[in-house]
Parts: sequence; C-alpha cells; structure tokens
Amino acid sequence: MTPEEFRRHGHQLIDWIADYRACVSGLPVRSSVAPGSIRAQLPVSPPVTGESFDAIFRDLDTVLLPGLSHWQHPSFFGYFPANGELSSVLGDYLSTGLGVLGLSWQSSPALTELEEVTTDWVRQMTGLSSAWSGVIQDTASTSTLIALLCARERASNYSLARGGLQGLASPLIVYCSAHAHSSVEKAALLAGFGRDHLRSIPVDHEHALRPDALAAAIAADRAQGLTPCAVVATTGTTTCTALDPIAAIAAVTRDNRLWLHVDAAMAGSAMILPECRWMWAGIEDADSLVLNVHKWLGVAFDCSLYYVRDAEHLVRVMSTNPSYLQTSVDTQVKNLRDWGIPLGRRFRALKLWCLIREQGVDGLSARLRRDLTNAHWLATQVIATPPWRVLAPVPLQTLCVRHEPPGLEGEALDRHTLAWAERLNQSGLAYVTPAILDGRWMVRISIGALTTEQEHVANLWVRLQQEASQTL
Repeated sequence: MTPEEFRRHGHQLIDWIADYRACVSGLPVRSSVAPGSIRAQLPVSPPVTGESFDAIFRDLDTVLLPGLSHWQHPSFFGYFPANGELSSVLGDYLSTGLGVLGLSWQSSPALTELEEVTTDWVRQMTGLSSAWSGVIQDTASTSTLIALLCARERASNYSLARGGLQGLASPLIVYCSAHAHSSVEKAALLAGFGRDHLRSIPVDHEHALRPDALAAAIAADRAQGLTPCAVVATTGTTTCTALDPIAAIAAVTRDNRLWLHVDAAMAGSAMILPECRWMWAGIEDADSLVLNVHKWLGVAFDCSLYYVRDAEHLVRVMSTNPSYLQTSVDTQVKNLRDWGIPLGRRFRALKLWCLIREQGVDGLSARLRRDLTNAHWLATQVIATPPWRVLAPVPLQTLCVRHEPPGLEGEALDRHTLAWAERLNQSGLAYVTPAILDGRWMVRISIGALTTEQEHVANLWVRLQQEASQTL
C-alpha cells in the first residue's frame, strides 16, 4: 500500500469509526449471531492475490459488524466499562502508525520517557506518594503474575538464580479473597506455586476479605512448616466491587513479612476522585498494585498500570541484558524491558497521554462522578421496589440485583433470574451479566459506558421490571 492509498483508505476508516460511534446506540447491544456463522462467511483459504480495501470495508459492514457486541453502546451494562475514548483511539492509531518498539531506551527514547511521564501523572492523579514507580503492562493478569513472581523471589532469596522452587525446603503460600479475580489463581499457577498452595480466605457480610481469617491461615501454615509468601487484596472485586480492607490486611502482611499486591483493576480509576480514596486506605503499605486505565478511565484497550515501591527488586527479577541490546547510556536511563515479561513493548503511553491531555483531570472526574450518581440512583429505585433487592453495597458503579417473587427460592429462583436476564440480553435493548453471589445467581449491572446517561439507566430499570414480570 502506497502512502497515498493509505491516506485515502485512512480517511475512510476514520469516517467509518466516527459513523459507528455516532450510530452505535441504534444497534442491538448484544450480537445475536449463532456460533460458527461468522466463520462460515469467510474464505477457508487465504487470497492468492491482493484485494482492494473496498472489499475489506464491505465485509466489515456485512460480516463482522453483525458479530459484535457493542461495548460502547449507552445500554451496555455488562462485565465492566471498556472505554475507548476517541482521543485515546487516536493515540493508539498513532502508536500503530509509528510502528516503533521499546526494546531499550535507545531504540525509541520518547517511548520510554513518555511512559515515565504518563505513569507518574496517573500516580499524582490517584493521590499516590512519590515512593511509587509505574510501568505500563498489557493487562491486570500480567501485572498480577509479575507481582507474584517478585513475591516469590523475595521470599526465596532469589531462588531463580539457583534451583527455583524445586530447590526450596518449604513450599511458598499465596493468600487471596474468595472473591479475588480468576487471574490471581492463574498467576499463582504460572508462577509455580501450585493450586495446593493458594489459600482462599473467607469474606465478611460485605464480601470483603477478613483480616482475622487471613492472620489465622498464615499462622496455621507456619505451624505446618510452610512459608507464607504473598497476599493479593482487591479494591473493587469483579463480582460485586467489594473492598478488601487494605490497611488491616497490610498490618498482617507487615507483621509476617509478606508481599502485599493490590488488585485495583476496576476501582483504581475512581481514585482520581479524592472522595473515593478511602476505598484503598492503607495503600502506601502495599508492595505493588495494578489499575486498568483501559476500563473505567477511558483508555483504549490494552493499558494496565503496574506500580511498585521497590523498583530495584522488580528489575532484578525481570532484567535481561544480551549484548545486542547493550548501549552506552544504560546506566543513565530506564530500560523498560526490565520492568515486565516481554522484551519488546508498544508505544502504549501515547493513548494514555492523548486521553489525559484531551480530557483533563476535570473532564475525567466529571464522567466518573456522573456514573457514580447514576448507579446510586438505580440502587435507590431497586431498594424501593420489592421484591427487587440490591444484594451488596454499591461503593462504585456496579450493582448486584435480583428479582425475588414470593414463593420462588433456591434453584427455581436461579432459573427465574437467568431467564429474565437472557430475555433482556436477547432483546438487544440492553446487556447485563449474570453471576453467582453467595451461592445463588444474580445480575450485575455495571454502569460506565462513555455515552451512558441517566435516561439510559432509567430505561434499563423499566426493561428489568418488564422482563422479570413477563418471565413469571
């Protein structure tokens, strides 16, 4: 493709994306295609000769678009917000267009230094002290894996330089809440701890990890000759945005010399609001934390910020220094290949930089406060309308609700919940996510799409009542 062809098709693509965002509210929120239907419309073999980009645009409209569920739809209330703010989309497009890689500082100095600046901007925006150093990872899953690798090496006096975990006399133990994200278990497995050495700690009536149960589990493991290693606490759990008490947990980890990693993937964005920072009180006593700015804050996926208090330890665990990457300025700069798992890195900081500059802290804060207000409004409506129930506290923008008609309980109530939620999702008018809380099915409503206003939340409330009533 020549630069002039790229210019022409690039204009087409920008127009297509702009039209999509302008008209997405008129599309069904959830795709209704059957499994395999998209694949069946695509050639089995690759084209032998090149095709025009016009043909690609036609397939985009007729084949791919019907197979999308629209996360930017104002009536998307599923999973979590994934806010591809258009200023960030432009930054991502710019990153791809430049095509540079961050193998070392010298391979693209601006890539490294803009990442240093933007991660520090977010540190300041969320009220963290200057003791924290940040780096961009792809997702919270990778960040949690890195945290557990660092915890493993600190607890084992850098066993990776010797026999690894196989050379240890006592197994290392990881602790997390019963409501911790599935990525914590996956990270513990990939880091070599093994499922038998991952402890799920009971939660309280608000679904938050109990520090007393954590302390008891640590003591019990020590009594059996095991070595407690790390705790993963969560600020804003996936199922119900529960808030583990970081300060009380940190007291336990400090007394026992355990690594404390805080998963604030969803709720971390809220910390740009001073009135929300009570939710992670005690964060300065943690060793590492992650927040996904590609969720509620608005950055185009993928862009996770991983912060550590001991950057030298992170570099010691992650560093690699082959001769072909060594440069004369290595002692003066950060080589971010030593701050994570991959050798190369995209210029992800561009999309974060474009977002913050175009929106400003005030603009970002106003949108988050709008979503919090809408969530609290909906919670008030549900609480005031028996037999509807709000099943968990609503500190952020996610509600856990259930319709509980008299006489329905147990598995019959589960079937009712799943049935009306599926009716709503099949309608294409809104999208919600069923999940299990306290052993029973309920429905999560996560408010935070860029264009979701109070009218969309009010329409959702009407639809919830209609679908639950018609299902009965």
